[in-house]
Amino acid sequence: LVSMLGVFLILLWTMNLVQPKAAPSAGVQVFPPVNFTLTVSALAQVLLQWKPNPNQEQKNYTIRYDVKILSPVPEEYDTRKTHSIRTAPLHNGFSACVRTLLLREDLQGRSDWVKETLLPLPGAPETSVTNLSCVTHITISSTVSLHCTWLPGQRAPEDTEYFLFYRYETYTERCQDYIKDQWNRNTECRFSVTHIDPEGLDNLIVIHINGSSKYAAIKPFQQLFNQNAIEKVNVPRNVTVFLEENDLVATWEKPISPFPKECFEYEFYLLNLKSGNKQILKIPSNDFRLRVDVTSKYSLQIRANHHMCSTRGFWSDWSEIIYVGQNKLENPVAWILPVLCVSTCCTFLFVAIICKINHVWSKLFPPIPTPSNKF
Repeated sequence: LVSMLGVFLILLWTMNLVQPKAAPSAGVQVFPPVNFTLTVSALAQVLLQWKPNPNQEQKNYTIRYDVKILSPVPEEYDTRKTHSIRTAPLHNGFSACVRTLLLREDLQGRSDWVKETLLPLPGAPETSVTNLSCVTHITISSTVSLHCTWLPGQRAPEDTEYFLFYRYETYTERCQDYIKDQWNRNTECRFSVTHIDPEGLDNLIVIHINGSSKYAAIKPFQQLFNQNAIEKVNVPRNVTVFLEENDLVATWEKPISPFPKECFEYEFYLLNLKSGNKQILKIPSNDFRLRVDVTSKYSLQIRANHHMCSTRGFWSDWSEIIYVGQNKLENPVAWILPVLCVSTCCTFLFVAIICKINHVWSKLFPPIPTPSNKF
């Protein structure tokens, strides 16, 4: 029984091994594509191209291609085209393979894989930048700014000069505005205006940083950022807060953004200045009502983020502090005058007591003698 089971498993394995090369019907062989190439067509962008095998029989069959990205990020998909474009960081190389799929009804055959590789970008180890982070911001004029920071590589010489490029769709631009570290190396870059579309929904921003040095070949570095995931959201506008009977009522407008108001969430920071109690409230809309102690004075701040219509970005800064409550317009004279009156009365009383004890009043104002009655 054991030997029969072993023979069965061997036969099953042989059938699976042969199946990828077998066609849907007997006598038809599936050939792999030819002239498979990988070409860098832009920053962090690869063009995959191939041609159908001229020996492949196509009568009564549908031909598709199975594409597998091996590195840097594994991915597998199929297509009817003979080309494909993929965006990926290329500083550590790129590898992919493709094969032919021959289809007819519910049967299919597969060819062998054809593999191609792009070598890593040249440069000395540990000379490329590290800790790269970027933030975008939508300005009042509906343009997008970009700010990136990084740290030099551990083995980057002190004379290393880093240069940053960003690519958005088909546009590529080099940074002109850098901030330097103590060794005069570029570690920050600012674009006050970019070609990034403020209405772009989860588009990719490619950052490429290369460098130069007299003592080492600086290895380039590339990183992809989701446009909305690195957006620093603007502060909510026109915040209005007031007390209505026993409720605190707040309203505001959405931040400057192409997204509608339904896309935003808010955090409300409320501080009771009388008791010191603090609250951070999650608000899904742009108004709310809260029961409070109307005898207390409150300070309030609000910030925003988007999450419903796109990837969540960075929270906005807190808005300016707003005060509300009975003591909001309190006049210092209102308590200075009573204190002054009380202290004055106490002073006069104290002086009167001292004078009485020391008979000052009798010395200052002696009694008028009464004339004697001779009659």
